[in-house]
Amino acid sequence: MRGIVLVAGAVLWGLAAPGNGAAQQPKDPRVDSLASELRRLQARLDSVLRVTAQRQGPPAVAVTPSDTGAAQDELAALRAAAAAAAGGDTSRADTVALAQLAGKPRNLSQLNPELSVTADIRAYNRESGNDSFDPREFEFSFQSAVDPYSYTKIFVSVDGGEVEIEEGYIYRAGLPGRVRADIGKFRQPLGELNRWHLHAVPETEYPLALTTYTGEDGLGGTGVSLYWVAPITGALGTHEVYAQVARVAEDVWLAGSGRPSLLLHLNNFWQITPATYLQIGGTGLYGTNPDSGLRATLGGLDVRWTWRPPARALYREWTIRSELYAVKRERAGSGETRYGGYVGTTYKFDRRWSAAVRYDYVEAAEGPLTVTRQLVPTLTFLQSEFMRLRLQYQYAWSTITSPSHELSLQVLWAIGPHRDEIF
Repeated sequence: MRGIVLVAGAVLWGLAAPGNGAAQQPKDPRVDSLASELRRLQARLDSVLRVTAQRQGPPAVAVTPSDTGAAQDELAALRAAAAAAAGGDTSRADTVALAQLAGKPRNLSQLNPELSVTADIRAYNRESGNDSFDPREFEFSFQSAVDPYSYTKIFVSVDGGEVEIEEGYIYRAGLPGRVRADIGKFRQPLGELNRWHLHAVPETEYPLALTTYTGEDGLGGTGVSLYWVAPITGALGTHEVYAQVARVAEDVWLAGSGRPSLLLHLNNFWQITPATYLQIGGTGLYGTNPDSGLRATLGGLDVRWTWRPPARALYREWTIRSELYAVKRERAGSGETRYGGYVGTTYKFDRRWSAAVRYDYVEAAEGPLTVTRQLVPTLTFLQSEFMRLRLQYQYAWSTITSPSHELSLQVLWAIGPHRDEIF
């Protein structure tokens, strides 16, 4: 009964709302009469509800069929009179008015961005004896719709007492040609893992080749990004293209150049079986620094294979991924091509437990040819979707240094609607 009265109220609200065709016409005495009739029905409903509350019997006998039938007849007459006063059908006005009324209580909260916080704490035991606890990072995520057309994401990182805008960009999808456009500061799609935030990678750090060639925090920049999905579906797979022009934030890639770099990334995805999929991507990166006569070129190839049985996806998953980089840094027209990359695998053998191992190989980007290798096994315990613990051992050796050992424990937890998201 109350729902019927509310529908009738929504009709009258739609008739009286600014911008409604009926509301723009001269005031009709019949509208006042309809409003008075609505108030009478509301008073009658309140009286019935009070009587129902005083009775001890089941709610089904609270309203008699005669009362219900009479109220429905009166409401039907009221709706017919409202339609006559509006000069047309009110069914669409009912829908619009109800949608507006239902949305009003949420509008104020929607003005606030969604806030999430991710914490990353480490404990180290090193062969050198330099043991320590490290509050590696606290990341604050702000996400919100800007308007009906655009969305924004802002990630503020507190690392070692320093506050930094890790990412802050606005994007709009649905542009002509199936294009999405981003502008701001963002992590770039160099391979697969560079796009991920540090707390989301399978190990506690980014692959060694990635940090050696682009910087400790990977490749990120401020600029413009265009994203396009090819109109291909089914057995032919899914194919994505990223084209970006951005000034790289790290000094390693272009050594302090203020000029933007150009990046092109092609990602291809195939669903082989219901339980397995294959992903292959290719990346090209180019930039210059006229002040130092540097011209840098980087090519990348990334491959990922994942097995995840649909019926046991919470308990079993196996992923093998690899990335290979070739970088050439030319000065005064001369320079050598150096190579680096990694291969790793992660296996989830229980709902809460997973194990992984990664092998890194990297050649120095410039100067004398030195090679560094690294073996990184990890064991991860997922306490819940909000918290996980990771034990990691790292063994590294190179052509110019002695082998090193490191044991670390990582504790990650997150709060908010976007808990520990990849990016």
